[in-house]
Amino acid sequence: MPTIDRRTFLKLMGLSATASGAGLLSACNDNIPTANAATTEAAKISDSYYDLPMQGNVRILHTTDFHGQLQPVYFREPNVNLGVGDAFGRPPHLVGNKLLEAMKLKSNTPESYAYTYLDFENAALKYGRQGGFPQMKTLLDRLRKQAGGRQNTVTLDGGDLWQGSGTSLWTRGIDMVEASNILGIDVMVGHWEFTYKENEVLSNVAMFKGDFIGQNVRIKEDSLMSEGYIKMTEQFDGRGLYDEDKGLAFQPYVIKEINGAKICIVGQAFPRTANANPPEFFPDWSFGLREDDMIELVQAIREEEKPDAIVLLSHNGMDVDIKMAERVPGLNAVFGGHTHDAVPEPIKVKNVEGHDCWVTNAGSNGKVVGVMDFDIADGKIKSMRYKMLPILSDVLPADKEMQAYIDQMRSTVYDENIVESRVPSMYYNKSRLGKTFAEILDEKLAIADRLLYRRGNFMGTWDQILCNALREEFDADIAMSAGVRWGTTTLKGDWITMEDVMTQCSMTYGETYVSEMTGHDLLNILEQVADNLFDPDPYLQSGGDMVRVGGMDYTIDPSKPLYERITDARLDNGHLIEADKKYKVAGWAQVNRTPDGRLMWDVVHDYIVKNKGKDNVLKIAKINHPKLLNVMKNPGIADYPGEAT
Repeated sequence: MPTIDRRTFLKLMGLSATASGAGLLSACNDNIPTANAATTEAAKISDSYYDLPMQGNVRILHTTDFHGQLQPVYFREPNVNLGVGDAFGRPPHLVGNKLLEAMKLKSNTPESYAYTYLDFENAALKYGRQGGFPQMKTLLDRLRKQAGGRQNTVTLDGGDLWQGSGTSLWTRGIDMVEASNILGIDVMVGHWEFTYKENEVLSNVAMFKGDFIGQNVRIKEDSLMSEGYIKMTEQFDGRGLYDEDKGLAFQPYVIKEINGAKICIVGQAFPRTANANPPEFFPDWSFGLREDDMIELVQAIREEEKPDAIVLLSHNGMDVDIKMAERVPGLNAVFGGHTHDAVPEPIKVKNVEGHDCWVTNAGSNGKVVGVMDFDIADGKIKSMRYKMLPILSDVLPADKEMQAYIDQMRSTVYDENIVESRVPSMYYNKSRLGKTFAEILDEKLAIADRLLYRRGNFMGTWDQILCNALREEFDADIAMSAGVRWGTTTLKGDWITMEDVMTQCSMTYGETYVSEMTGHDLLNILEQVADNLFDPDPYLQSGGDMVRVGGMDYTIDPSKPLYERITDARLDNGHLIEADKKYKVAGWAQVNRTPDGRLMWDVVHDYIVKNKGKDNVLKIAKINHPKLLNVMKNPGIADYPGEAT
């Protein structure tokens, strides 16, 4: 499979014309207030908003789940994030005002905009976009300076860094590795990182200037005996073969000497990578929760390394992290990712030894940064303090080095070395050849008729567009789209651009398909996905949201057991789904096989362009919100647009 290596990528960047800042903003609708219009309101925020002098002698900075978003974005937090079992009513399963009350935060503030869905459109116009690597770099450097210098800090990233945008796909994650080096990430773990080919992963790890760790990523026994795997790792100075005797692909932990203190950082990749993503990308690696191994490892670290603090850098998801923090003795804090939970206060749990462990999660898309200060003296932790800071893009000046890198990278010309698909005939798209990345991504497709968002346990408005596009592409009765938690938000009245589409769809296995399925099998799939979301045991959850279904309505009771949650499933025409009847079902992102349907982003692009009106507005006729039963007493739901009891 042809691919772009680091040298070729950087060479292409150097030969291309530099994209101007004005060009990068060309997709904005001139008639709609955007981040520039928000500057007046954002400017009212005092410069001291980001003053955070270190309280102690060690500062840990935490980011996670950027999903390829180098530029400032809009991202609406969920109004449905139901907690079940022990998670009922516990963060992160609080939404809107319930979350603000629990965190002692006020409404109509930068914090309510960052952490909740409340009055999102007005807040977006008031405060502008969030995130952006240039703004994040400015803030991280400021926080490092306030800690007395970078030598007194360590910057951690919780993974899902290299995937989620057009440029990350076209560069095979290289754009994000280069940007993270400029950002100053010291340690990271992975999940979607493993959806590139193994040699691409190892190449990116070699390029990364920090430590890529994971105690639960193992080399399969057959691969350890394979000459081919050993030769592949030799190409990357042994990366991918950290410990042959223990079968460790990557170093399980790293020790950082910070301001006289010894800090141990243990890595945990997403345990269910082999279930959630195509195993063909990582044929030599296995994953898993591996709690027993974690307990044994932490105990050995305590006895042999004698660190002053042990923290877990995790991509488990927050509920899993809370359970693991309770069961693994010796952890002082968890810096989590995967579930995109921007929770401004740590969850303090007691482990089996009766000691506190602080569990945190730093949201997604670069919207926030978590800051934890440790005061360590005489080998003991005297105090810990935590603060989460929203990244308001109009308040923080863009770092010039980072902005220049992004502008130059986006001026790269799309060519025949691009790989977009697993299918050789779709490696690259001829219609994109010769255009710069920015030219492709800035294309205006249509104007949004409403707020387009993805995040939430059930159907989002962006999800409906994806499902509608699939149904039209294949003339299907029903469409299914995975309930992933990435994908940025488009404001009502703004132009939908190709960049917006790519943030919803960009992945290395974006092929579409259509198949016949009985009603029985269809409903069983919905039941199984619901169980992954609502099983009371966090260790049995996958951490995503409910599969999105277009062309069909259904009723769900999350409190019921497996195979009893889904009832009254009907097509849009009102016909009840029959168990023995076959239906034409379209979908995308197949894990266990490679279909040959067009790539999802091209399907969605064409659907939007074809279905917009003469006024350029794309109107959505119906949203397939499922009916929810026995949820309204749950503090994880508010302002649900469908029926709910």
